[in-house]
Amino acid sequence: MLNLVLSLLVLAAFALIAGAFILFRRGFRKQAGLMVVAALVALLNVAIWTIPDSQGRAPVNTATAEGIGG
Repeated sequence: MLNLVLSLLVLAAFALIAGAFILFRRGFRKQAGLMVVAALVALLNVAIWTIPDSQGRAPVNTATAEGIGG
């Protein structure tokens, strides 16, 4: 279940970036910038959950092994 949530979060981030590009071209610069910031925050959250630490353990693997993510 956690893998599904992370996948949807990545897709939402890409949709935010695409929407920001469209808004930027229409002249809504502030809203487009905020959408890009929101997408970056979402992608950083995915990175935090998926990048392993120095011992090779990723939080997403630990959470699913403990029954938290699915």
